[in-house]
Amino acid sequence: MSRPRWYPAYIGIGSNLDSPAVQVERGIQALRSVDDSMLIAHSGFYRSKPVGITDQPDFVNAVASMLTQLDAHELLAALNAIEDDHGRVRDGPRWGPRILDLDLLSYGSASLGDEMLVLPHPRILERNFVLLPWQEIAPHYLVPGLSTVAELAGMLDEGDSGLVRLDAD
Repeated sequence: MSRPRWYPAYIGIGSNLDSPAVQVERGIQALRSVDDSMLIAHSGFYRSKPVGITDQPDFVNAVASMLTQLDAHELLAALNAIEDDHGRVRDGPRWGPRILDLDLLSYGSASLGDEMLVLPHPRILERNFVLLPWQEIAPHYLVPGLSTVAELAGMLDEGDSGLVRLDAD
């Protein structure tokens, strides 16, 4: 009998509605309940300027690490269910305001792309609000087809990014 295999997965978490820091914390707590998975760690919280549609409130972002026995599509479905349970509205504009956003950033050593899921997340290199929190919890993680999280974060433009780490309570 073979033992189940565990895969590392990294999830980007964000919110800019209804007390965003509270929503991010609720999202982290909900990750603890994903079947056949364990929440390992999460970063601190960061305030970031919105991307795309700039006329909306700032976001609060974090990154969480998990170990899971789910395949990538099953994990994505679990993340979408958490968003739905927390009131996520999916018929708004792309990059618009949201109560909770859970993005599967990376899953093990998987590089894949289909109509439902692209891994690693296609916009990682553009997102300081992903790379800097991710670097807190997994700087040496090798993002498939790219580099380590720390090396990717080091390539970010340190100019006026609008990213601010929020103090822990």
